Amino acid sequence: MATFNVPYVTTNTSSWGPPPKDDESTSSINSANAPVSRFAQLPYAPFGRSDRLGRCADFTTQSFARTGDATAGYFRGRTTRNDANKNLEFQYKVDSEEAKEFQLVDSSNVRAAGGGQGGPGAGGKRFVPQARKRAQNAARLRQLNARRESNQNNGGVGRFNQPQRTRAGGRGGRGPGGRGGGGRGAGQWRDRIDRQASVSVRPDWRRVEDIDLGKLSKGTSPLSNLVDNSPPKSVQDLLFAGFLDQYNDQYDKVSTRTPAPLKRVETKEFYPVTTTDDPVIEKLAIEGKGTVFATDAIVSHLMTCARSIYPWDIVLQKLPTGALFFDKRDASQFDYLTVHETSNTPPAPLGSRDNEEDQINTPERLSLEATMINQNFTQQILRSQKYRSNFDLPNPFWDEEDNDGMEPASVAYRYRKFDLGDGVELVARTELHGLAKDNKKVDTSKIALPGKKKKKKQVEVEEEQGDQYMTAYALNEYDPSYASNAPPARPGTTINWREKLDNQPGAVLASEMKNNSFKLAKWTAQSLLAGASQMKIGFVSRINPKNAYEHTVLATQTYRPNDFASQITLDMGSMWGIFRLFVKLLSDQPEGKYVIMRDPNRAIVRIYGVPMETFEDSDEESEEDDEEGEAEE
Repeated sequence: MATFNVPYVTTNTSSWGPPPKDDESTSSINSANAPVSRFAQLPYAPFGRSDRLGRCADFTTQSFARTGDATAGYFRGRTTRNDANKNLEFQYKVDSEEAKEFQLVDSSNVRAAGGGQGGPGAGGKRFVPQARKRAQNAARLRQLNARRESNQNNGGVGRFNQPQRTRAGGRGGRGPGGRGGGGRGAGQWRDRIDRQASVSVRPDWRRVEDIDLGKLSKGTSPLSNLVDNSPPKSVQDLLFAGFLDQYNDQYDKVSTRTPAPLKRVETKEFYPVTTTDDPVIEKLAIEGKGTVFATDAIVSHLMTCARSIYPWDIVLQKLPTGALFFDKRDASQFDYLTVHETSNTPPAPLGSRDNEEDQINTPERLSLEATMINQNFTQQILRSQKYRSNFDLPNPFWDEEDNDGMEPASVAYRYRKFDLGDGVELVARTELHGLAKDNKKVDTSKIALPGKKKKKKQVEVEEEQGDQYMTAYALNEYDPSYASNAPPARPGTTINWREKLDNQPGAVLASEMKNNSFKLAKWTAQSLLAGASQMKIGFVSRINPKNAYEHTVLATQTYRPNDFASQITLDMGSMWGIFRLFVKLLSDQPEGKYVIMRDPNRAIVRIYGVPMETFEDSDEESEEDDEEGEAEE
């Protein structure tokens, strides 16, 4: 009969698993049958599948743990300090007797630990993480700035009175000066100015919508599906008012060698009247000629608002009939032109330690100077009253009885109606500044006869085609180095008009497109809305950089509005799409008053619903002041 031998089973009375080796409670149980384990004298090292396998002979781990090198902190994420004390049974143990017989092959001097080559105190190269290098460089820069401030002895302009300065391209940025950008434009600084809103938001205002201009231009905004870039279905002229003078062709010959001094026109009156104060628009609204009413300045501002930098605001009123009136505040700076608004080095506001001479180079004073130059230029380039063309209606804003020796400026108001579809009809008051001859170049060359080999030289002559409507604007030269506290500019960043305007007019215009992109786009949109065939742009500069009251005309160039829009990458479809977006968003709102304002420091346009009496207090106060002044007289 077969026998069955019971295998040896170790009994553990104190815990789970096999008993410890020195457990006396189980030493006497089945000790006779206990076999001798073949693994009894072998060391045991715990092992798991998730453990990281190292090298078969790793001499680096113990050295880092023993010497405390600077790179130990870098490898601490991979190997902890306790890893050096694990599995000591498997690590190599040096025999002291054998070590005495070992000799170094290299006969060079061995420095002490911690001061040897590659050690923390060594004079040789060592590995330093990039983060630590950047921290050290930042600390050095802070020390240098502190020394410079102490050396100034409170003289000049303090560092903390200046606007916040940031690199043109940040870490990892794609712009010039960014990490990896290198080379051209590296090291540029630009002033970051925290601007204030054009009007303060009150607690009782209701936010209607936020429009991110950056996402809207890229088509990633949630409102992109509301944008319709189609052109107007039809354009109709409703009426003309005012008069126009003939353009003086002599200003086409003005150059830097033969400049023309800019004269101050003191007998001309300009009327930047808003929409609701226009009696003609009021009459057209009563007759039901349209559903949206505005001026060309407001419409063009909204069309090109994606290029704006400075804060602005526009007031809108929605009537019970659903008609929309786009207005501007009386106390706003809406009609003043900006200077270097889109430049990398915009004009800085006046500081507490700036000189009195720098007051003419502040944004406010430059805006006033540019507006004055533009008004004087538009009237100076025209001929006398002998060549004037009058329209059916006179200037609707000029009062013959209360003129005080003044006369209205040469401006014609062209009221036009744009059919935008979906029942939206825009009635806009546009402005024209003069009449110009259409001198088209015609090729009158003749082809050579069959018996001759050469062709006659081609000659281009100018043929007068009649008068055309034109608009006129003026660009004024501004160099950021005019200010006494301005940092030195890199060579090539600024262009001297007197050196480049005659030989390289395209370079000057390209520089202005960069520095005044919003202003040029707005002028182009106004010319297109007015239906002008030509756009005259004058280049005006100061006679003395420190004198903001005497100027000279260096050149006058003529452009076709459609061609000029292509040069400055101004898309007509995008312009109408943005304006339609504002109309659609406000058409869905109830009757009331709204404010469209740009964020002062971000490319975001916000729409607020405001009470009807908003901005009415300032108007009533101004009227009371006028009445008091008349009573005193």
